[in-house]
Amino acid sequence: MAGKGARIDGYLVVGGLYHDLDFARLELLKLLNEDERLRIRIGEDYSDLDTITKADFLMSFTVDVLPTDVQQARLEQYISDGGRWFALHGTNSIIEWTPEGKVATPRKAPAFMRLLGSQFIAHPPIMEFDVIPSRPDHPLVAGIDTFRTSDELYLSELHDPDEVLLHCHYNGKAQDGFVEEDWHSDEPRPVMYIKRTGDGEVLYLTLGHCRGKYDMQPLMKEYPHIERCSWETPEYYELLRRGIRWAARLEA
Repeated sequence: MAGKGARIDGYLVVGGLYHDLDFARLELLKLLNEDERLRIRIGEDYSDLDTITKADFLMSFTVDVLPTDVQQARLEQYISDGGRWFALHGTNSIIEWTPEGKVATPRKAPAFMRLLGSQFIAHPPIMEFDVIPSRPDHPLVAGIDTFRTSDELYLSELHDPDEVLLHCHYNGKAQDGFVEEDWHSDEPRPVMYIKRTGDGEVLYLTLGHCRGKYDMQPLMKEYPHIERCSWETPEYYELLRRGIRWAARLEA
């Protein structure tokens, strides 16, 4: 997809609910600005399909931002034709509140979740956990040892990711309030993986929760404390940098 001389065009989608999107957007733009060849357009959703599908790569940090059926089909074609998408945190989330006040994660977009390789279902309370290399020889994680972070540990429904690069473990219940609470299994929980479709690939990294004082409105007027989670971990920034280079085909 790349090849417009020295310039490489990227499209960054940052939008959704209950997260400090200003913080995430700024941090990602600072990383994207580290290479002068990268020129970035920004949106809050996937509505600017013409610009997205002309870009050399796509990057997203969203929570409960679901493309329309038409947008999903165009995104799938974009990846199938050889595009690369670096998807972060809640890009794979669909959140609905039940009449009882619980959080449901309905399977309303199976094609979209197959494209991404997983769908977020629940997480335990923010906690410390170890992130473990699954493929320590892979360039995206080579030299990064097991590290400890504090974050939302994603409990997801998997759709056949092709290469799991990082994983963690969790055996227990999700946070109170999620409809699907029981996650009793010793199986590895993917944290970073590659999902291939046609000639293209999605690189998914689940880490990156962040929340500020006003980000839970209208559910609450002020959130009691600022959460930065993996953004306070040097390994996370290294993974972001490597993911950007991968997406923009700057590996060499």
